[in-house]
Amino acid sequence: MASWARNFGQKLGSKEFRNYLMSTVFANWGLPLAAIADMKKDPEMISGKMTAALSIYSLLFMRFAWMVTPRNHLLLAVHVVNETAQLGQGYRFVNHWYMGGREKALEEAKKSAAAAPAAVPSPSA
Repeated sequence: MASWARNFGQKLGSKEFRNYLMSTVFANWGLPLAAIADMKKDPEMISGKMTAALSIYSLLFMRFAWMVTPRNHLLLAVHVVNETAQLGQGYRFVNHWYMGGREKALEEAKKSAAAAPAAVPSPSA
């Protein structure tokens, strides 16, 4: 049992494993993590063309990860998460620009701006 643990520890500490982690794990997770972080940002900032391109990119790499031998489940997982995030961003983009989301947000901003001065107490004379 100790030799197995020692062997496992040596593999984890090897240069090849560190290169694998840095090149595939950390580098690939940047796109989906950025897309997930952008879910809370203003939909006005979403680029429809870039969202579509990233969605197609992830679809292609999901297929690649599934078809390559041996199957690359880690790459597949990265692109499944990215595809899900990009579809969410795409929905937000379409809703904001083509389904009345922008107009609704502008109306809510006007209502809150009109109600804000009434809530502020007037200075005493």
